[in-house]
Amino acid sequence: MPGREEIFQKAMNDGHSAAWDQEWDKACAAYRRALEEFPDHPKALNSLGLALYQLGSIEEALQTYTTVAKHSPDDPVPLEKIAQLSERLGELKPAVDASMHAGDLFFKQRDVDKALENWVRVTNLNPEHPIAHSRLAQVHEKLGHTQQAVMEYLAIASIVQRTGSAEKAKEMVDKALSILPNSPEVKQAQTLLRTGQLLPKPMRGKGGTGPIRMAQVKQLQQPASTQAASGLDPIAEARQKALTQLAELLFEYSDENPATQERRGLASIMKGTGALSMQQAEQTKVVLHLSLAIDAQSKGNETLAAEELEGALDAGFKHPCIYFTIGLLRFKGERNESAQRFLQNAVKHNDYALGTRLLLGQLYAKKSHYTESAREYLEALKLADSLTVPDEKADEIRQQYEPLIESYKNQKDETVLRKVCDNVKSLLMRPDWREQLQKARDQMPKQDGDMLATLADVILQAQSSSVIESMNRINQLARMGALRSAMDEAYGAIQQAPTYLPLHTLMGDLLVQEGRNPEAIAKYSVVAHSYGARGEMLQSTKLLRRVIQLSPIDTSARNRLIDQLTARGQIDEAIQEYLELATIYNRLAELDMARKTYTSALRVIQQGNASRDWNVHILQRMADIDLQKLDWKQALRVYEQIRTIAPNDESARKQLVELNLRMAQTDKAISELENYISYLESQRKNDIAIAFIEDLIKDHDEQPLLKRALAARLHHAGRTQEAISILDQLGDDLVQLGDKQGALEVINQIVLMNPPNVTEYRQLLMQMQNS
Repeated sequence: MPGREEIFQKAMNDGHSAAWDQEWDKACAAYRRALEEFPDHPKALNSLGLALYQLGSIEEALQTYTTVAKHSPDDPVPLEKIAQLSERLGELKPAVDASMHAGDLFFKQRDVDKALENWVRVTNLNPEHPIAHSRLAQVHEKLGHTQQAVMEYLAIASIVQRTGSAEKAKEMVDKALSILPNSPEVKQAQTLLRTGQLLPKPMRGKGGTGPIRMAQVKQLQQPASTQAASGLDPIAEARQKALTQLAELLFEYSDENPATQERRGLASIMKGTGALSMQQAEQTKVVLHLSLAIDAQSKGNETLAAEELEGALDAGFKHPCIYFTIGLLRFKGERNESAQRFLQNAVKHNDYALGTRLLLGQLYAKKSHYTESAREYLEALKLADSLTVPDEKADEIRQQYEPLIESYKNQKDETVLRKVCDNVKSLLMRPDWREQLQKARDQMPKQDGDMLATLADVILQAQSSSVIESMNRINQLARMGALRSAMDEAYGAIQQAPTYLPLHTLMGDLLVQEGRNPEAIAKYSVVAHSYGARGEMLQSTKLLRRVIQLSPIDTSARNRLIDQLTARGQIDEAIQEYLELATIYNRLAELDMARKTYTSALRVIQQGNASRDWNVHILQRMADIDLQKLDWKQALRVYEQIRTIAPNDESARKQLVELNLRMAQTDKAISELENYISYLESQRKNDIAIAFIEDLIKDHDEQPLLKRALAARLHHAGRTQEAISILDQLGDDLVQLGDKQGALEVINQIVLMNPPNVTEYRQLLMQMQNS
């Protein structure tokens, strides 16, 4: 048992350390190790639940807190977490039940504020919950919150009136009248009761919209999920993902959401940086439009839903799930031109590319544009086929589709084109499409060597081998060093397939081998643009990376790469490229452009799903630029934001103190110091607090308040003699400088420490006061 206890404690400490560094995956692993020793340990389960929540594993976090609640039935905290997580998942009844129970337990523990918070959550989710309103009414009345108590009693009156209990309704209104006789709301209720009219229904409180919309999304998904036990077709999958993301966006931009508070703080740093900076008015519009769109879809009004989503776009909120959903709704509403416009935006994002390609294929087929329809279906088959092979082979498969797609551009036989469309549609537009694709690949004949064949070879029996053979000859010549001959062969192949982009890419590779980098960059750039125009963002991205490798200071290529990574939802990679771009501007001494680039990166983080760790990293670099420009006020604002996001960031804390000292704002500097010291105290890191102040004194020895703060921390740590020694020297220095008041304060601080010779210091204090 002692050994197990030691293992458990070490795992918990490792978890806490990782959590402190916000490395939540490592924290989860450590807490799981702890639970292997003591599976039902409440503290370990609570810690794991928090780490899972931070990782975004909402359902697993909910299961963990449910386990905690079973083992600790009298602890309201896990119940509160269950309520919050159930809200997040749109599970309204469990959220209401857990929050109600949590409120009752908090009240038993005399934590009235937390009790009220949980009961209010119940009324936000279910405005007609009589017990929650009753609890709120009684507690508000006892606390003297007359207006809140009156509104709760009127809510109860409205609820019981609708159950047919007129006498009980009158009793509740009379109760409200006794609390606040002059209340206009009570007088209105009395009038309505006398005239036999219904009282107004209780209003849903602030913060209840997100969970309601998430619940509606779950209802919208249920019919689709019952189509087949094995899954959904690609369009239905994309629709489900889009609906879920729409509901999650409501949580992200909810007024109550802490993450939103962080965004608002960042917005103040990014003032004047363009239309993507979500101001409060725009944010309110977006939330309203998204809420109404989900509500309209739940009621089957798809036209109104599309209009509301377009309203969100007009308010400045761009997100691929919105483009896809509008495109799908417009397609279903037979508004094909509008649908096509929105789908062409959605096709750039990984999550929606396959579903969007299939929708576009159907759309073009409706318009009898079978060449375009066949192209979209083949693009969809290319994406689906790449999912059936190992990741390292996916690019090879996608490349093999290029000549096939190219060959169908010149196909004039409508019967052939329609057959392509029908074959791909019948294969992919089914709930078990993944299983069918895998079966088809498993049944394919084995190829010689490592080369994989495409499913299209079997499904479409297409012939497009001549260009592939030419490319093989080009590669052989290049390996032999015959670059001129290889280029001649490439020019010959281009005559057969002038728009076959892999061939143009190969020509760029030959130019690089010949040392003709400028021509290679020009070739790669054109091909990347062509891939982008086709919606082939992966290939475009790869070529732009080649351009940047050849010319790292090519800011145009890097900006295009950033745009494509952002469009594909690869936010972390886009942020990395922003940082590289800003570094280039820094080296060129273009500080304003570097700061603008960092600001753009912050905006992308706000609207994407990037790691929040980027915020601090980028803000630190912005502050560095502000310091280089001697813009201390702006640097101060940035460091204040870092302090809010990462209270444990020691370098930011030090800069806040030092900048305020440089700006002769001593009171603010000491306030920042005390704030950080209090934070470290709460984390039981007194040694770090002492070292922090000592480090500040090295650079600001002339500041007596820093030395007094150090003495206070040393005394608190039991090192009173060291503290008094520092104060003795400080007092002498102040006397020599003629600062009598400062010296008196120092002596008084020593007296409060009650040293053995305190009498001598009291006498000195009296002498100085009387002199």
